[in-house]
Parts: sequence; structure tokens; C-alpha cells
Amino acid sequence: MTPIQPPDQWPFSVSVVVPVYNGEATVVELTQRLRAVLTPLVSHFEIVLVNDGSPDSSWQVIVQLAKEEPEVRGVNLMRNYGQHHALLAGIQEARHNMIVTVDDDLQHPPEEIPKLLAKLNEGYDVVYGRPEQRSHSFGRNVSSKVLKTMLKVVLGAEMASHSSAFKSFRADLRRGFGDFSGPYVSVDVLLSWSAARVTHVLVEHHPRREGKSGYTLSKLMVLAFNMLTGYSTLPLRIASGLGLATAVLGLGMFFYVVLRRFLNPSYVPGFAFLASEVALFAGMQLFAIGVIGEYLARLHFRMMGKPPYVIRERVGQDPQD
Repeated sequence: MTPIQPPDQWPFSVSVVVPVYNGEATVVELTQRLRAVLTPLVSHFEIVLVNDGSPDSSWQVIVQLAKEEPEVRGVNLMRNYGQHHALLAGIQEARHNMIVTVDDDLQHPPEEIPKLLAKLNEGYDVVYGRPEQRSHSFGRNVSSKVLKTMLKVVLGAEMASHSSAFKSFRADLRRGFGDFSGPYVSVDVLLSWSAARVTHVLVEHHPRREGKSGYTLSKLMVLAFNMLTGYSTLPLRIASGLGLATAVLGLGMFFYVVLRRFLNPSYVPGFAFLASEVALFAGMQLFAIGVIGEYLARLHFRMMGKPPYVIRERVGQDPQD
């Protein structure tokens, strides 16, 4: 790997946001590699480590790092909210004008960050680091493709094709979601509200060295469902389409019965025919009611003012002016 070397230090400062969950074995090495990469590139930077309710000693490690390294700041959430919620907390806490998000498991090599910043410096709003080849299991790859499909529905095919957890973007984009307070968070969707120029660069993706991913197949499916119903009206349109289709089908069945009765006065519709028709209409109605109910539930939670995260405590020094 040949690192990108700018002719001089870039004229911007960088905040690296890292959601941490069970990362006690990797966060120290990650911080050291981030410092080694960023020190020659920019005059000011910070590393914001967001502990997402880790049951291990991640927070104690973050506290020690913040005491020893002036560039490190720690944010401890009240409980485990999820990766996107932790990212949002770190993004809102970031104090520099360029933000980079990276996972804590070392699958995103910090040495690839200069690629993202170099592309961002060309005038883009968001630059994703898209892996040349993903180092995931078969099940994780399948579920990731399902999630990517949901992103295409919500973000559009172009932006979804770039999306990745490893990304850099301009901090000014936060103005588009500064007042966001919903319980369901997708950082990529929030960025799409403000970003106009989005692209990607190819980066390396390393196998996980410690532990296992917190994203199981079921969790990724729930995330995809929350994204689809939280940021898209497609399910409502599908429910409306199914309602229209079943109405047309029912009308067709009615004319079939009437016409056959007219042509054959001795014809009597059987119980199986009537039962299947009732079951079909009842099922479609329940499906439509369920979709509408899901949207009403989300509106209810939004009206309750449930926050996406709550911060327990912060550690670390203020950045240099």
C-alpha cells in the first residue's frame, strides 16, 4: 500500500468518530494507528471514541487513553443503542470541519484515511471507502446485500452504491439533521438530506482479528426493516397497491360467479371458493392495517420525544484553538 502524501498539510482539521462496542482489545492499537496517520496530514485532529454500552472494559480503556493522549476524547452512552446511534452521538460531538467514521474492529485500515480525505479535498461532500473485497461470512454478505437493497429504496441507487461504514464528510452537513431526535437512526440517510456530491474510493478491508460482529442476520434484517419503514413510504404504497389489486380481484370473482350463475342456473358456489375469497381479502386487509400501524407507531415514538441516545459522561481535553 502506497500512502497518499499531500504536498503540505491539508488546510482543514479532522475528527475521527469511532463507535466502540466490546473493543477493549483493539481500541488502543486503532488509536495509535490513527495518530500515526493523521499527525503528518493535518495540523489539528481529534479521535472521538463513543462507548456504546460495552459490557467489557472498553470504557476504562477509553478513559485511560483520554488521560494519556490529548487528541482522544471519550463519550460514554447510558446503554447500548446501536452503531448508528453511537455514530450520531460522536458526529454531534465532533469539533472539526471534516469528519471520518471508522469501526473499532480494525477491519477498516486507518492507513486508508488519506484516500478519503484526498477525494474529499476535491470538493465532494461525502466520500465512502468501498471495500475492494469484503472479509465477511457468507451470511453476513447476503444480509449486507439486503441492507444495500433497502438503501437503494431510501437513498436512490447512486448514493446506495457508494455507501459504507467507512466514510468521510464535511461537518457542515450536520446542519441538515441538527434537530433530528427520532428513535430510528441511519447516518447515511441523514447525510443524504444535505449532501449533493457523493462518491467513493476503493479501500482495503481486513478480516476481523478479535471477537465477532455484533450484527447478526436477524439484527441486519431488523435494521433494513427500520430503514425502509422509517425513511420511506414504499410499504404504504405497496399496501395501497395490494388493496387495489384485491379489490379488482374481488370484483372479477363477483362477475365470474354472477356470469356462471346466469349461464348455468343450477350452479352454486362451493364453500372452498367462498372461504378462499374471504381469507384472501381478510389477509390483505390485515397486512395493510399492519403497515399503517407500523407508521403510526413510529409517529407515536417520534411525538414522545424519545432521544436517539443519552450520554452518561465525557472524558478528554478540549482541542487546541
